[in-house]
Amino acid sequence: MKKSVTTMVNEALALITTHSVETARALHGLPGVQFVDLRDPRELEREGAIPGAFHAPRGMLEFWVDTESPYHKPVFNQPGTQYVLFCAGGWRSALAARTMLEMGIENVAHIHGGFGAWKAAGHPVEQKAERPARVAPGPAAS
Repeated sequence: MKKSVTTMVNEALALITTHSVETARALHGLPGVQFVDLRDPRELEREGAIPGAFHAPRGMLEFWVDTESPYHKPVFNQPGTQYVLFCAGGWRSALAARTMLEMGIENVAHIHGGFGAWKAAGHPVEQKAERPARVAPGPAAS
């Protein structure tokens, strides 16, 4: 049976912990709490980021969480760590939190409304430097 993304997000929301922006703000910066930004690098450059958040683009999350993966990132193998995921609006982070639960990471939640809600509430945001533009190699000098 075909599922819509709305159905998938709603199913995830029924299984995961969702923090309000204010609850997330109270957790921000506490020892043992790791914020994880799932947005695309261009979103970080354009909108800024939550200070101290680890950037894990959504497309790499499963590979970075899995300790058996050659792409594993140690930040996801910290016993007792509480992971607070966010994206722009809360849909990608809901799906990602469910995925992390299915991968055995039990202490994971996401922020209702995502980065947009965080920023709108006036919580701390830092600007990210733009990545240098890639320059195509020119013709070889003769």
